[in-house]
Amino acid sequence: MKTFGIILIILGIVMIIIKGVSIPVEKNVVNVGPIKIDKTENRWIGWPVYAGGVLAVIGIVLVVSDKGRR
Repeated sequence: MKTFGIILIILGIVMIIIKGVSIPVEKNVVNVGPIKIDKTENRWIGWPVYAGGVLAVIGIVLVVSDKGRR
């Protein structure tokens, strides 16, 4: 549980610092016989800042509770 808690803490901090990710997506605009036109758009995948905070707090609770068991 301690390892999982540390992973959650690191993931939560990264989610607080980085507010989202932009992923390029290729779309087919025109496809007429041998003519093909594609368009690349950037899709934004974002998450709320409090989600990272919640993950970090859960990770801290897991690490602290694991130390209490031993």
